[in-house]
Amino acid sequence: MPELQEKPIAMVTGGAGFIGSFLCEELLKSGYRVICVDDFSTGHVRNIDPYLRNPDFQFLRQDINVPFDLEAFPELEPFKVKFLGVQEIYHLAVPKSIKNYDKYRMSTLLVSGRGIANILDMAVKYKSKVLLASSPSVYGPRLSDSERFTEEYHGVVDHLASRSAYEEGRRFAETSLDTYKKVYGIETRIARIFKTYGPRMPLFDGFQISDFILNALNQENLIVHGDKDFKTTLIYVSDVVSGIVKLMAHPEDIGPVNFGNDVDEMIVGVADKIIAMTGSNSKVIFGEKLQYLMEQGLPDVHKAKEALHWSPVTRLEDGLQKTIDYIQANKILLTGE
Repeated sequence: MPELQEKPIAMVTGGAGFIGSFLCEELLKSGYRVICVDDFSTGHVRNIDPYLRNPDFQFLRQDINVPFDLEAFPELEPFKVKFLGVQEIYHLAVPKSIKNYDKYRMSTLLVSGRGIANILDMAVKYKSKVLLASSPSVYGPRLSDSERFTEEYHGVVDHLASRSAYEEGRRFAETSLDTYKKVYGIETRIARIFKTYGPRMPLFDGFQISDFILNALNQENLIVHGDKDFKTTLIYVSDVVSGIVKLMAHPEDIGPVNFGNDVDEMIVGVADKIIAMTGSNSKVIFGEKLQYLMEQGLPDVHKAKEALHWSPVTRLEDGLQKTIDYIQANKILLTGE
């Protein structure tokens, strides 16, 4: 009898978050055993509830700023981590909050220093391939509307600005990955993920799209935090996950890669579209500009298209409809009403 081949093991930090939970789902479908690590600072157990009974999925409630040993968790014994190791680490854990940025300021700082060092030390131990979910924040403010951020652009970031714990933290996280690669020879990947939307987006935290939908369903005003000219780029979550998986699977480290949509969307236009799609009587009104809500620049995605044969495939209308359906079906659970 031939020996049964063990399934590869992947660890996803921030796995109970918005994007992380979809990534866990995709990895399970692809035949992985998945270790999901999260401390629920901005993630939620409902995002991973469908997988908790899957024998190939194990959740660890853990703050990554504190060193931890996977082999010390008895619930991971069926995964045989001590003997099989961890083949891939997807590092998505970082508090990402707009309205509650001040609440998470210290943990945001620490996760880009202590936290990533703990994860990279684990990668060295198991000779794991590591992917960092980074951000276009490394580029700094939006360029002109006609220009796109290429991966070669070094960015202009004020290291003492109001959001510097996050923005400079993402830059330092990328530097950490690159340094560990050069010193210890581990395989690394960097994904710069632009504004993402879809089911499981946080509510009431300034991300706007999810709040627009909830307000439209409740026949309440949709509040735009900014002026009528506020623009954004939007990419659906499954397209982001597809890009992450393709980047990790690529045989070579091709450096940082942008994953986003290179089309500008007027936020007022998106709000109007949501009102129409939900058949709501709501109106769009303008509220105070949120201190930590920034107008994000547009990505140049030629590198992802050419090297990974990736491009976003979900139309805005289709992605919004899936998000509307999710919030409508889970409204009581999401809001506690």
